[in-house]
Order: sequence, then C-alpha cells, then structure tokens
Amino acid sequence: MEKLSLVLDLTGTFVFALSGALAGVKRRLDIFGVLVLSFAAANSGGITRDILIGAVPPAALVDLRYLGVSLFAGLVTFYSSSLIARLSTAILVFDAAGLAFFAVAGSSKALAHGLNPVMSVVLGMVTGIGGGMVRDVLLAEIPTVLRAELYAVAALAAAGVMVIGHLLHLPITPVVVVALMSCFGLRVLAIRYKWQLPVAKSEIAEEPPKFRE
Repeated sequence: MEKLSLVLDLTGTFVFALSGALAGVKRRLDIFGVLVLSFAAANSGGITRDILIGAVPPAALVDLRYLGVSLFAGLVTFYSSSLIARLSTAILVFDAAGLAFFAVAGSSKALAHGLNPVMSVVLGMVTGIGGGMVRDVLLAEIPTVLRAELYAVAALAAAGVMVIGHLLHLPITPVVVVALMSCFGLRVLAIRYKWQLPVAKSEIAEEPPKFRE
C-alpha cells in the first residue's frame, strides 16, 4: 500500500504541477511565478494530508523527487507556452486527472497509516482538493472546489472506492483503476454537462465593506 501511495503521489504531483503551471502561464506569470504555482498546486494537498496523519515531516519536503517532478513539469509547461492557445481545455483535464490520482493516493496512505474508513475517505478528498485550492488562492480566484461542477464529490467517490475495496479485501490493481476512472470520469462529465450541486440563491446584493471615518 505504501509503494502504491508513492507511485500515485508522484504521478498526481506531475499532473497537478502541469495544471498549476498551465494556470500560471495563462495568467502570464514570470518563470518564478509559474514554478511556485507548479509546486504549490502539486504538493499542498499531500503536505496537508501528511501533517494530519502525523507523517512528518511531509514527504514533499524531504523527498527531492517531489520537488524535481514539480519543477520539471513547470519548466516544460513554461517553455511550451506556444501550445497553450491550442489547449483550451487542458487545465481542466489535467486538474481532473490530478484530482483522481491524489484522491486515490490520499486514501491509500491514510489506510496504510491505520486510519478508520471514514477519515480515510475524508483525507483522500483533502489530498485531492488541497493543491487546486492553493493554486486558485494564489491566483486570487474563488477556489474551484467551492464553485465548480462536482469537484469535491468526484474526489470523495474515488476515495470511497478505495476504502470499500480495502474493506472487502479486493485486488488492489482493479480497485485503483475503478477509483481513478470514477473520479476522472465524473469530473469530466460534470464539466461537459454542467452537473453541479445546488447553488446558494440570495436577493441580497453584495456591497463593498464600509469603514468608519
């Protein structure tokens, strides 16, 4: 389970790093900004997960492979910026893939550390959404998880499949494949068909804050 978590972690790191770097290039950041965004998007969820389960210091801060994978993805994206115009949906696709890998990796690592099934599912979701939230905050945007179509729900689905497979002692490989496909497929379909959870409706107009003179 620990070896599986590492493989999924590094794969998710690369994919989310691409997502973060693509978002940075789209916002015309310089190379330092793109690399920072690449690392933050790729590792924030995993760092949060490791701190919560007591696996400290977090793997992303002691294993240079995480840094290397993040920077490599950022550099490749930065110097391939001419392709961005032809990749109109690339950020969403990479983000969906990263969400799937990290949700599966997070729940797997939580199970490996002996957490109960419910909290393993929660940590799988946290691992999946953490990087995207930090990326959006750094870009001064409302985090995707708070406004997009079935973002956290897709991560919960993948983590849930992993935990159920673990409880039923099913072979790990098909469980991982089903978990990845369920998250990625649900996220892509939600984007394609605009599926989303109920949105808050209010007639109250948003007003700027008032300060005392």
